[in-house]
Amino acid sequence: MKGDAKRGTTIAFGSFALKALDQHWITDRQIEAARQALTREMKREGNVWIRIFPDKPITRKPAEVRMGKGKGNLEFWAAVVRPGRILFEIDGVSEQVARASLALAAGKLPIKTKFIVRRDLVSA
Repeated sequence: MKGDAKRGTTIAFGSFALKALDQHWITDRQIEAARQALTREMKREGNVWIRIFPDKPITRKPAEVRMGKGKGNLEFWAAVVRPGRILFEIDGVSEQVARASLALAAGKLPIKTKFIVRRDLVSA
């Protein structure tokens, strides 16, 4: 997982976004926990876009099992996230609500993140 994200690095749908600063596997459970915290803080107003998808199956063999005998069982699904990747985008709420809700969502994720605002919104 070397290098920065090549795509998904700009805000495409919303006005505010959460951007990854580290590289990590983010599990489906972590994404869902962040989404729930985000929508609850927004009081279900506005729109939320999830820009990552857990499409990588992670397998593990049980503890104290000898080597061989094939691949381990599916443990969870993960999204590969590199620095610069947009994780969540929101729109339809004020900047204060956006900051608070994305901060709660960031607390559910195992990486450092940054709150960003769409470029044409900053100049206006």
